[in-house]
Amino acid sequence: MSGPRFSPKQRRVLTWWKEGGYDAVICDGAVRSGKSYAVTISFFLWAMARFREQRFALCAPTVNGARRNLLAPVRGEMERLGFRWEERLSRNQVVLRGGGRENTFYLYGGRNEASAALIQGVTLAGALLDEAALMPRSFVEQACARCSVPEAKLWFSCNPAGQSHWFYREWIQRAEEKRALYLHFTMDDNPALTERTKDRYRRMFRGAFYRRYVLGEWVSPEGLVYDFFDPGQARSAPRGGYERWRISCDYGTRNPASFGLWGLRENIWYRVREFYYDAAAEGSQKTDGEYARDLERLAGGRRIEAVIVDPSAASFIEALRRKGWPVRKADNRVLEGIRRTAEALKEGRVVICRGCQAALREFGLYRWEDDGTKDRVHKEHDHAMDDIRYFVMSLETEEPLAAVSVERKGF
Repeated sequence: MSGPRFSPKQRRVLTWWKEGGYDAVICDGAVRSGKSYAVTISFFLWAMARFREQRFALCAPTVNGARRNLLAPVRGEMERLGFRWEERLSRNQVVLRGGGRENTFYLYGGRNEASAALIQGVTLAGALLDEAALMPRSFVEQACARCSVPEAKLWFSCNPAGQSHWFYREWIQRAEEKRALYLHFTMDDNPALTERTKDRYRRMFRGAFYRRYVLGEWVSPEGLVYDFFDPGQARSAPRGGYERWRISCDYGTRNPASFGLWGLRENIWYRVREFYYDAAAEGSQKTDGEYARDLERLAGGRRIEAVIVDPSAASFIEALRRKGWPVRKADNRVLEGIRRTAEALKEGRVVICRGCQAALREFGLYRWEDDGTKDRVHKEHDHAMDDIRYFVMSLETEEPLAAVSVERKGF
């Protein structure tokens, strides 16, 4: 990496715990601004300098996300500094040894309200909560409550949400009251980013998401969810040469059902075809078996490596599994899914083709709810939007595919 190893703001993160007077640090701001990297290294260094034989928590929305975003980037740095790193995958633990000390770091996923029970009961000397604004308040507060060892500290990093978000109101606006050091990051605080990379991120977002992810501001979105997307610019699906196939499903009985057929070609996923059925408009509901046959027709004899399905559609998932389809339950984090879908569309990694008329129609109708308390999308014209979001999130997860696949002919 050219230039300085750490920016001045990152160096402040690395040393704040030596200053005294603070019980926590909060780092928010733009994407790719070097927050998580500096916070994680500092967390490990603080724990190993101040404690021995203690337990700590590394928290993210998912355990896989904690491994990918917290552990993987810093392991080499910690080993370069002379620490011995032992990762216990089956236990979701990392044991760090050095300087005659040993401490254990537990990985937790704060995906939903039920996640608070996962961390309940443990006694901690400190907790790091990455993407804190994406985790439920109950989980974050339970993690904080577990830090009861003397001299325990809390570490937060996140990208902004709306100004009504509980984390903004309870922690950022009350940082001084909570004895927390608040540091706001921009992409200029990450010396690893080139000007070309920063410019790419500036072009990737518009509106409220530009203000959040590029400027690092806490603002609420309004208007169309994907306001940058022009359905009129959709193009025909490329002919032939697809390397892999997936199907994404938003299941509905009284509400519409939407399935998308996705093909990978030269590192781009194309939504080449779709199935969309509105029971209310048609005047007749379909059974799970009928939907399974519709999915079979959509697959059209192709080899489908994964069928990503709305996780609440338990009976439909079971019907598909009995027929041998390799089903994966979708990651249903709405706001994170919208963010990643917007990135994928802007970068051209995901393309919606002209034949997907229901999806193209919904892009022009899918709007933010006018809600003064939290980010919320209007629950209408969202069925293709949901199945597209499920698909994009399936590209981000490290969950292995089911071993079963269905043999089909090519495109």
